[in-house]
Amino acid sequence: MLSHRFAKWLLVSITATLAWAFIGPTALCAEPGDVVIRIVMVEDEDEEPAAAGKAAAEALLKAMGDTALKAVLVSECFEDLEYKESLIEGVCSVLPAEMVMGGATYGSFTQAGCSDFDSVCLLGIGGRGVGVSARLVTDMGTAKLTFDTDQDQIREKLHAAGEKLAGKLRRTDNDKLLILVADAHSPKNQFLVEGVQKVLGKQFPITGGCANKNAGQTFVYFKGKAHADSAVALMLSGDFQVALSGRMANQNDTVIASAEEGAAEALKKLKGKPIAALAFNCAGRRSKLNDYQDELDAMRKAIGDDLPLFGCYCAGEIGPVDNDQEKSDALSGGSGWHLMFTLIGKK
Repeated sequence: MLSHRFAKWLLVSITATLAWAFIGPTALCAEPGDVVIRIVMVEDEDEEPAAAGKAAAEALLKAMGDTALKAVLVSECFEDLEYKESLIEGVCSVLPAEMVMGGATYGSFTQAGCSDFDSVCLLGIGGRGVGVSARLVTDMGTAKLTFDTDQDQIREKLHAAGEKLAGKLRRTDNDKLLILVADAHSPKNQFLVEGVQKVLGKQFPITGGCANKNAGQTFVYFKGKAHADSAVALMLSGDFQVALSGRMANQNDTVIASAEEGAAEALKKLKGKPIAALAFNCAGRRSKLNDYQDELDAMRKAIGDDLPLFGCYCAGEIGPVDNDQEKSDALSGGSGWHLMFTLIGKK
């Protein structure tokens, strides 16, 4: 085990009774059971990314107890590919690489607090009551294109990539939520979502965020490997409910107020008892805050202090777009300056 001088870990967990079962990497069948969600965050204090990854994975396994993991979503904030790969190798030294996916972010937050550099947050999903299907699309062809000069090419390529990605997913009648993590920062992310919606439809719940757009940071992860110019989709299925909200803001006071409003809206819309929350947040919003904690406290004010919360800071967010000037007929879109908040609940 890793000593406390190398890392500290924070843990939030929940177990809920739902009605689905999982067999194999992507197959699902109807069978009563639990869904188990665990969230672990590690901040590495001594520049040991492999050790931090291993510590996080060990903490997650311990938190899952006797429940087998089905998917692990990673939000990590280490510098440069060498350290990122070391971090993921550390995670996969404990957990099966085939279930490890996610992206490079600007940091993470849970009910226990906020982190930025040299940190990793793991969202573990397991239990017979939830099914998963995860897929990857690579070589989207837009990493070196700029929105100002190549908008038409970006639209064409990301429409095709999103449609291809969604078409790879194993589908069921009980699909409930798609989590999308992509190297397609705002405003490119809108076109990727539109491509996915060609398969799933405009009203299917989609949330997620885009990888850190800084040079050398733009990676998504699938089966424990780093990929640039790529996107990962994780479909969750089962007998549960989801509710989504999106809020845009770019000043200290409005960022704080919109976080509470968005979380409260999702809570009001949810049919059933909330069991977990996902928050894909804009790193730009965070940069406008006098204190990172203020936005987290605003979310807590709406959802309470105990609901498990997986949050990360992104370079473009996916969910309900907050734009009164241009109303959309789609539930979800891609944008920037947003907090995209999702609640998962049982009936």
